[in-house]
Amino acid sequence: MKFKRTTVLEKGKLDITPLIDVVFLLIIFFMLSSTFILQPGIKVNLPDSKVSDAQPEENIIVTITSEKTILLNDEKVDEESLSIKLRPIAKRTPERIVIIKADERVNHGLVVKIMGEIKDAGIKRLAIATKPKKDK
Repeated sequence: MKFKRTTVLEKGKLDITPLIDVVFLLIIFFMLSSTFILQPGIKVNLPDSKVSDAQPEENIIVTITSEKTILLNDEKVDEESLSIKLRPIAKRTPERIVIIKADERVNHGLVVKIMGEIKDAGIKRLAIATKPKKDK
């Protein structure tokens, strides 16, 4: 004996309230679990540049303040010991980039001298930090 099969489609409204609740909970979770990287304490006035690519923060940062103070990842160093402190880092991870954050009032000769010290340490990748130029 054969029975006829009939499918009945029930029409109803889709309630998206639980979906919205889950999305808001995920947004709150990611906002609370994210971290923000702040660099307080060192005031450096970076020069303007039309081309300014963002670099990730896990790189080595050499800061030169307007008072000609040299900082390696927020630790004060002098010109001679900069190369010595960078050598172990260059041996472990030679592909890391050293970012130079020099104040725009710093003498160009000092920046070039620091670049030479970084190259002497064995680091091949070097970048100079700038801020994006504001169009008027």
